[in-house]
Amino acid sequence: MKNYTLLLALIFTTLSFAQTIVSKKEDASPEQYALLQKVNEYYPDITLNKAVTNFYADGKIIDTQQEFNLDTSKFSSYRIGIEPDNKKLLFEYVSTETGKVYGDVTIFKGNALRTTFLEKSNEINVALNGKPVYVKKLK
Repeated sequence: MKNYTLLLALIFTTLSFAQTIVSKKEDASPEQYALLQKVNEYYPDITLNKAVTNFYADGKIIDTQQEFNLDTSKFSSYRIGIEPDNKKLLFEYVSTETGKVYGDVTIFKGNALRTTFLEKSNEINVALNGKPVYVKKLK
């Protein structure tokens, strides 16, 4: 009997934490687009695109992604994600010229702080409002 009670408790606990995740292709919200504009102002390699895919769980945005047509670009992969608080943007792109480049841009007190990892050149770059503040070449 104790085992059945434990099993039922486990099943109901698991069911209560289950979420339905829904994705919708839509225009960026004003807050999301403001973040994209601010980031693109200082870092033009992060493209400005109004179309996004929002992922919802229980009616709240949990993730936002942008998709791009790579047919006419120099990239073999290009992804941008926006955090739900619209203060941080994650990026990753791959090209033969740059290799894999990834990182994030965080808006902090109106400033755009970017951390970039460049795999091909083994570098870490930190920039503030488009100006480099730290570069480290890894061995």
